[in-house]
Amino acid sequence: MCVNYLVFCVWNEYSLSKLGPRSSHLVMETWRRETQDFRTCTIDLPPPSTRERPPGCKTVFVGGLPENASEEIIREVFDQCGDIIAIRKSKKNFCHIRFTEEFMIDKALYLSGYRMRIGSSTDKKDSGRIHVDFAQARDDLYEWECKQRLLAREERHRRKIHEECLRPPSPPLVMHYSEHEAGQLADRLKDDGKFSEATAVLLTWIDRGEVNRRSANHFYSMIQSANSHVRQLLSEKAQHEEEMELAKEHFKNALLSILTQFEQITAVFTAATRQKAWDHFSKAQRRNIDMWRKQCEELRNAHSEEIMGIRREEEMDMSDNDDDENPCKKMRSDDSGLEVQTYALREENDSLRWQLDAYRNEVELLKQEQGKAYRTEEDHAQEHRQHFLQQTLHSMEQQLLGLQGELKRKELELEQARDQQRSLEGELSALRETLLNGLEATEMSSTEGAKKAVNGCIVGSCHTQEKSVEAVVCGPLRSEKEALLLGIISTFLHVHPFGANIEYLWSYIQRLDAKVSAAELERLMVRLPRMFKQEFSGVGATLEKRWKFCGFEGIHSV
Repeated sequence: MCVNYLVFCVWNEYSLSKLGPRSSHLVMETWRRETQDFRTCTIDLPPPSTRERPPGCKTVFVGGLPENASEEIIREVFDQCGDIIAIRKSKKNFCHIRFTEEFMIDKALYLSGYRMRIGSSTDKKDSGRIHVDFAQARDDLYEWECKQRLLAREERHRRKIHEECLRPPSPPLVMHYSEHEAGQLADRLKDDGKFSEATAVLLTWIDRGEVNRRSANHFYSMIQSANSHVRQLLSEKAQHEEEMELAKEHFKNALLSILTQFEQITAVFTAATRQKAWDHFSKAQRRNIDMWRKQCEELRNAHSEEIMGIRREEEMDMSDNDDDENPCKKMRSDDSGLEVQTYALREENDSLRWQLDAYRNEVELLKQEQGKAYRTEEDHAQEHRQHFLQQTLHSMEQQLLGLQGELKRKELELEQARDQQRSLEGELSALRETLLNGLEATEMSSTEGAKKAVNGCIVGSCHTQEKSVEAVVCGPLRSEKEALLLGIISTFLHVHPFGANIEYLWSYIQRLDAKVSAAELERLMVRLPRMFKQEFSGVGATLEKRWKFCGFEGIHSV
């Protein structure tokens, strides 16, 4: 069938047969969408009634087609709405049209309600009122479901990536225990760079229950290696503390140099405010010099307060450490603390004296300016300032007197502390001399007793003297506690063939009995010279005193 043109018209006989296909479509769309206002009435076409839109719908139902409408005519009409995939036409004047996109069916719904006429024929088979509605198609539903599954997979993938980013990292893999792995772990425990990882592995093995009678010695050696790392940590801590103290000292010296320069600048301002030079400056120059002087004094006071705060912290640290030191060190720390306080008070006294001189110069300057013939508003301000400076000067003088009294008191305390230190040093030297004399007397008596024993004539007095010496030096065990300590010390030193210092031995025994002191252990070992002997290793500052177990040697020598 040859189609010259296609015309849509409203049921009210609005004819567009004289227009072309494109123009008629534009006019119809304008008529459908917009309300037509006339002089006496308004014409409005209500929206077509449609069913509920299926999900992912791309197919429309077109009913009321003319009987003679072919697929080419339908395609010509609905091509303006978008690309058509397929047209399924029925013999009962309806068809299904499937578009490529979902938004195209919205344009097709605008054609619902219009009358369609083929050519210029007036036959009923060539005209009909079309109805466009949503259609439920299996292909649309399948594509929509596939798209939803794809979106769900993408969302799960994004969520998984997000969870993996937020998940904490898993701990490193720890191998199972074996003698070979234990040997390698013992080597890593001695390495500073691998110590942390090695301790984590050792902790995991202990938590897993790898310690048994067969592997107890390996674990003991590894724990001993970990314990030997404590000394290195303490030495590193001491080194860092020393570096921190040096940095503090450098910072304090820098602050003192800055404060000295501030004092010099203040002295320059003070010299400039004297009458000889002050009269030659203009008012603006005087105002600027006065402002600069005030700023410099404020900065100087702030720096002096910071230095005093540092010294107070040092004094508090020194007072906290007083209980842990012996009397001689305590006296030295007291002396150093008093010296620091004395030095601080002297500096504060000097700074107050300089401030006092500056205030006196200002007062003299104000008194000289007060004798002028006329009085202005500046004079009233100067009087008020002079009164304020006099009050400040009075308070500074009182503070200076108090600081001088405190300085004298601190100097007296320093002298008393030095005298006490000298007396303690004299008593210590006397005790050392008496101890050396007693040791020489015991040695002489022992040698004489040995000579008499060789000749076969031993006197009863020599017996009593030897017994007394042995009772002092090599006395018997006095209690069951000393016997237990003797066994523990012998076992500990037997495990350490190269010996151990008294602090290391005391730190081990203190876990068993916290009331035992290092001096008690040393006295017990001194009383038993055939079981324990003392050796010195190192030179100079590295000199170290070690105790060794010599019980088996004593048995052979007896």
